[in-house]
Amino acid sequence: MENTDKSLGEVPTDSSEERYRERRSGKDRRKNYQAQFKYFLINGRREVARREEDRTRSYFFDRYNQRMFAAITAILMLSIFDALLTLILIEHGSSELNPVMAYFLDYGHLPFIIAKYLLTSFGVVVLLIFKNVFINKINMYAHSLFGCVIFVFSTVIVWELFLLFTVL
Repeated sequence: MENTDKSLGEVPTDSSEERYRERRSGKDRRKNYQAQFKYFLINGRREVARREEDRTRSYFFDRYNQRMFAAITAILMLSIFDALLTLILIEHGSSELNPVMAYFLDYGHLPFIIAKYLLTSFGVVVLLIFKNVFINKINMYAHSLFGCVIFVFSTVIVWELFLLFTVL
């Protein structure tokens, strides 16, 4: 039985060599580990690493789950609440111990709140970008730090509320 399907098993001859010519540029698009900006804004689709080999190195995604969104929202809200409580405590005679935030406080309440929000937002964005990086010194992934940040902000707010209701 003769093979009549030319797409199966036919070795290219000189006449069909052009049709089977290598069209790849030699540059593997999968080697680009930096996410393209358009995928962040328009149509990102990757949420998790599919290959086992990709899970062992740093990788970036353009979609994040609802839990990550909740953590980011919580951090930003706690930051604003911390700023407001700090301003209330300062009006009652306390002082800002953080020298960076004390600098912005010298310019007024609004610059203080804006600086607090922007610095926190910048930190959250950096943590979000590198959330899948394994940090050897502390033996954990960077995404685990979201919970640590929430815990620290919550502890600071509890301390500020304690100061506000008992000491002042």
